Amino acid sequence: MSISPNVGALNNYLAKLLSGKLYERMWRSGEKVLRVVPPVLEFAKRAEEHVKGMMSPSTLFEEFGFNYIGPIDGHDLDTLVSTLHNIRQLKGPQFLHVVTQKGHGYQPAEDNPGKYHGVGKFDPSNGDSVGNAGKKTYTQIFGEWLVDMAAEDERLIGITPAMSDGSGLNDFAEKYPQRFFDVGIAEQHAVTFAAGMACDGLKPVVAIYSTFLQRAYDQLVHDIALQNLPVVFAIDRAGLVGADGPTHAGSFDLTYLRCVPNMVVMAPSDENECRQLLYTAYQHNGPSAVRYPRGSGTGVATQTEMQALAIGRGLVRRQGSRIAILAFGSMLHPALEAAEKLDATVADMRFVKPLDIDLIKQLAGTHSLIVTIEENALAGGAGAGVMEALQAMNMTVNTLCLGLPDEFIEHGVHETMLARCGLNADGIIRAVEIKLT
Repeated sequence: MSISPNVGALNNYLAKLLSGKLYERMWRSGEKVLRVVPPVLEFAKRAEEHVKGMMSPSTLFEEFGFNYIGPIDGHDLDTLVSTLHNIRQLKGPQFLHVVTQKGHGYQPAEDNPGKYHGVGKFDPSNGDSVGNAGKKTYTQIFGEWLVDMAAEDERLIGITPAMSDGSGLNDFAEKYPQRFFDVGIAEQHAVTFAAGMACDGLKPVVAIYSTFLQRAYDQLVHDIALQNLPVVFAIDRAGLVGADGPTHAGSFDLTYLRCVPNMVVMAPSDENECRQLLYTAYQHNGPSAVRYPRGSGTGVATQTEMQALAIGRGLVRRQGSRIAILAFGSMLHPALEAAEKLDATVADMRFVKPLDIDLIKQLAGTHSLIVTIEENALAGGAGAGVMEALQAMNMTVNTLCLGLPDEFIEHGVHETMLARCGLNADGIIRAVEIKLT
């Protein structure tokens, strides 16, 4: 958004006038004079509101008791600082309207502001992303699947709470505008809206970040799960999110979804598994969630053909001895790396709910140590589910659960954050060796 030079200059002048003592003194003096003639005073007040309302949306905010000032150009720092200084001297609640442009001064960001909402490494000379080595992100995998699935089933509806670009819905929105709904920053409405559509025979897919789905937990439980409606939750940014920090970390979705009746919860370990599990979720006649991390995958090629996987079935990716590592989602690859040194068996569990009970029983009966690993809070997560399953089967086996600690993890490079939490190969090896000593 930009302000023309003339309008911007006028607004800045008015901001200085409205926020300064000059305006206050002028109005208070005039008010004293007009107070002796009440009808004239009332007319003057209405005239003031009318004039200010013509130039800015002040009336709405002033009805709430704010003194509205602006809009002003947020890139004019001298005016902005001066205005903020003057506002401090005014009594009562103040509402300062500042207009800025995302990426202002850097042309690639001005041309494509959505791309720079949460930006990774890029070449400043042209704005191109670097470091992915041609690998697709999980968000891209989801976006491609959504378009392909929509071509096969006209009942598919895409819903997002103001995260079309971040969740990978832009191509879908362009190709199927009548089936795309951006409800704005209203996660609760997005979920209830999906419930209504599912009740009417449609197949909603809600694309949402893990951290934002927390805001709609009540609606997920009462409007979706309680009615066992076929709604797919495509949960992006699961686990740690690097530079986005603790506010955006998807640390809790396995925990808060696993306890909800009727939910099927899936955690793909690579790009192709993500595509196939999304298809599996879509074919399921009930609520389901597919959670995947931020950023690129491992470079695994995706199969164009979509095939539903058996719900609640994992598979052994590496056969070893003594130690069995049950990996959930993104943790499969560090588990495989650690297993080479530990000579451990590694299972790609795929499903957090329902768990593959038969596979757990088999591994617990043939190994002396069961290790679970997940990029989710340990409390109530996938590992806790495995422990519950072992208890229900009356199986006694040495166990070790690895996951995110009971704390908020600050911003950082994703790989460094995982290492700090002991969720890289070295951390797994170290934890296992300590457990066996």
